[in-house]
Amino acid sequence: MAPRLRRARERRGFSLAEVAARTGISKSTLSRLETGQRRASLELLLPLAQAYRVPLDDLVGAPEVGDPRIRLKPTRVHGRTVLPLTRQPGGLQAWKIVVPATSTEPQPKAHEGHEWLYVLSGRMRLILGDHDLVLGPGEVAEFDTRVPHWFGSAGGQPAEILSLFGPQGERVHTRAKSVSTAADPS
Repeated sequence: MAPRLRRARERRGFSLAEVAARTGISKSTLSRLETGQRRASLELLLPLAQAYRVPLDDLVGAPEVGDPRIRLKPTRVHGRTVLPLTRQPGGLQAWKIVVPATSTEPQPKAHEGHEWLYVLSGRMRLILGDHDLVLGPGEVAEFDTRVPHWFGSAGGQPAEILSLFGPQGERVHTRAKSVSTAADPS
């Protein structure tokens, strides 16, 4: 950090005395900071960053923040477009699934795990054991995947679904804040 402090001062064309007058930091402290004989504290760095008109990150050599966007790679699985939303293997997995309108022929399967499905758009038909359900946007189904199941589109348009799947039976835990009413004495 010491060389960065000296470069920032020299770029502005300031002497140690000028910086001391602008910041209230003694010349000897500034000199020790620039030679590495004193550790910089936030209390010293903030006025220096203001005097040099540079971001604090420039003085401390903070790494640049990379592009925060995640580049999702959709794949096709059994005619469906599947976007993985989690990157780590194992544990609870999240997927966005687009089921085409042509995926309407039930082919129930069973396997280990637990699944939570949320319909984002369109209508989804879910066959779960003996149940035959149609879910619309905002509706959710949660089930043990050892029960034979299948889901596809309903209503002649694609269905967009958010799937959370726990391969070892992990379940989604929801929390809801209870609302007390004035009539409720508890």
